[in-house]
Amino acid sequence: MTGEYTGQPVRTTSFVGRRQETAEVRRLVAAHRLVTLTGTAGVGKTRLVLHAVPRLARTFADGVHLVHLAGVRDASLAPLALIEALNIRDVSGRSPERVLVDHLQDRESLLLLDNCEHLTDACARLVGTLLAETTEVRVLATSRHPLDARAQHVLEVQPLPTPSADEPLPPKPALEYPALALFADRAAAVLPGFSLTAANQDAVAALCRRLDGLPLAIELAAVRMRALGVQQLLERLDRRHRLLTAGEDALPRHRTLRAAVDWSHDLCTPDEQVVWARASVFPGSFDLGAAEEVCAEPGPDRDELVDAVAGLVDRSLLVRDGDAVHARYRMLESIRQYGLDRLREHGADAEETARHRVRDWCLDFVEDCERRWFGPEQPQLVRRLHAESDTIRSALEYCLTTPGEVRAGLKLAGHLWFFWFATGGLMEGRFWLERLLAAAPEPTVARARALWSLALMLLSQGDAVRAAPLVEESRDLALRLGAEAEVAHTFFGRGGACLISGDCDQARAVHEEALSRPPREGESMSLVGFKYVELAHVLAIQGEFDHAMALCEEFRPICLSHGEQWIHSYLLRILAFAEWAKGDQTSAGTHAQECLRLKRAVGDVFGIGMTLELLAAVHARDGDGRSAAVLLGAAKRIWRDAHVALDRTPSHGPVRTEAEEGARALLGAAFDHAYHEGLALTPDDAVRHALGERESPVRQSADSPLTRRETEVAELVAEGLTNQQIADRLVVALRTAEGHVERILGKLGFTSRSQVAVWADARRTVRP
Repeated sequence: MTGEYTGQPVRTTSFVGRRQETAEVRRLVAAHRLVTLTGTAGVGKTRLVLHAVPRLARTFADGVHLVHLAGVRDASLAPLALIEALNIRDVSGRSPERVLVDHLQDRESLLLLDNCEHLTDACARLVGTLLAETTEVRVLATSRHPLDARAQHVLEVQPLPTPSADEPLPPKPALEYPALALFADRAAAVLPGFSLTAANQDAVAALCRRLDGLPLAIELAAVRMRALGVQQLLERLDRRHRLLTAGEDALPRHRTLRAAVDWSHDLCTPDEQVVWARASVFPGSFDLGAAEEVCAEPGPDRDELVDAVAGLVDRSLLVRDGDAVHARYRMLESIRQYGLDRLREHGADAEETARHRVRDWCLDFVEDCERRWFGPEQPQLVRRLHAESDTIRSALEYCLTTPGEVRAGLKLAGHLWFFWFATGGLMEGRFWLERLLAAAPEPTVARARALWSLALMLLSQGDAVRAAPLVEESRDLALRLGAEAEVAHTFFGRGGACLISGDCDQARAVHEEALSRPPREGESMSLVGFKYVELAHVLAIQGEFDHAMALCEEFRPICLSHGEQWIHSYLLRILAFAEWAKGDQTSAGTHAQECLRLKRAVGDVFGIGMTLELLAAVHARDGDGRSAAVLLGAAKRIWRDAHVALDRTPSHGPVRTEAEEGARALLGAAFDHAYHEGLALTPDDAVRHALGERESPVRQSADSPLTRRETEVAELVAEGLTNQQIADRLVVALRTAEGHVERILGKLGFTSRSQVAVWADARRTVRP
């Protein structure tokens, strides 16, 4: 079985050398729970990890997850970065650390923490907690310095070997010296046909030796082959190196990289130098539009900026990501830090100006996303906002830590409510809103919006006690300021607090009042839609199904005319619930499936869980107990991973209860097996299964009572492996392998490993 591998960047160049180091990384990860790769900047720590990981992914049942930490400046954001990488959507209101521990408790996962050097203390604390409170999680970190954590095994990544000056080169030097092979590979990319020959190999060897075998320095030098010969490269680099070493006392390898980067900088055009410096304030990837706002004028105009960006890509100083439609760019951390140093040399306010521009761009970008949210672009907007998360976080942090900027930060966070709310990013929403509200107590419209936004995050976590006073404070402030749109926006939270507190009558009164008021100028159309959603929800709870359905049908044409999907999905689910309650299973199933498609498009994981259970109830009434049980199991996985309080939604408890009771009555003892099949499905697999788009991997093995991991262990037993060998192969503890074998014997009713082998062989024989 192959585990999931999330967060990996697109590879744009080949990997050269490091065969022994790659094998050593894999061996260490198999033997130790915490491995840290250390080494100087530019030595290739991240590339080595990314090269080693694909094969490692096969040994971790619950996947390998890459966490990019270079753009995380606030140490308290480190747990949230890991939560995002793991795609956890938790609504429990617990601390991020507790969420991570509980999520990873029974999982076999490898966490890749990249660029930890500026967060060593925070990473050490987080890793220490995770390793102490889980059993099968392993961590592979990269850092210029070791983490201060127990049971850490450190592997120092060395530069690539180069031949000494006094030894003759072997007949095929690239085979013995990866530094030379790397130079030849990168030079051939800019000078097609280049290869190591008897005429140039001595100069290439001297060049790589001068660059101390540092991969990044070698790659930057190789790009110069477009204009210079190898000997010319060597002569110019020697001059640069002598100038640098004459005035600095840094470590030799640091001087070497600095010399190579300095030289690349000197060869850039003035416009390229300006763009490099200003773009270094982006902590992660960025697109051309962001670069234009932050890097252009004074200096290059927008047309010249495009040429400058292209030039930096050609010089390997910017890495192009993204796809053929929408390009994105990023810098290696060493290159970015160099750019920041150069930016600061431009004057005391140069960095401040660039970060201020990033803040302005983020405000414009997020406000534009919110304006366009009620429309056909919701899936694309979600992807864009996820892609810009590092930049948005840096802008919010800038606002929190820079005098006079906190109000702008409050405004930015308030306009992100729809993104955090729709995609389940509740913890991050609370993180920023709580801090910004504490730092900006002044009575402003931005504060009124931030208050009700925070209330929505809390209500989604079931905390009406804290949410209710916040939304009332927001309403009172908006009334004092005459901000009618913000007053209208508070109805959603006010009614939601009543409903979660169990006061359906008061919730109905609030939502009826909201719906009786015409939309105000500036009022969010999504929140106008929620007036219909929430009143229909309350009516359905109170048994007024026809009235609820009529409200849904009243607003659905507006969603359809705008191509809107998020609010429409809520309306479809309430419509399906009312139809199910009235006994119209055909219409209920159709609308529930349509709802699932929309929930998937906008990434509403919680909505997917509730709709899976509604479909399960439809299947149970239709006599399909097996489908009901599988969908109930799939929904349970969502609730388990998010730590959702299942009885929080009054209209939903009866759905789940009837679905489970009906499925159990239909299946009897077979219910548990089907239920566990659903538990093994990811949310995406569950949706595809529910929509009949394809057979789930579990369904394909429906004749087996074993989980996927247990099936894999059974195959290894059939190969004759001992428990210790199985543990080594799967990179798990011996006791875990023993537990798998015991459960396999119990589920299959066997008493010996030979019986398991016969069973596995028989399955291979009959499997298509």
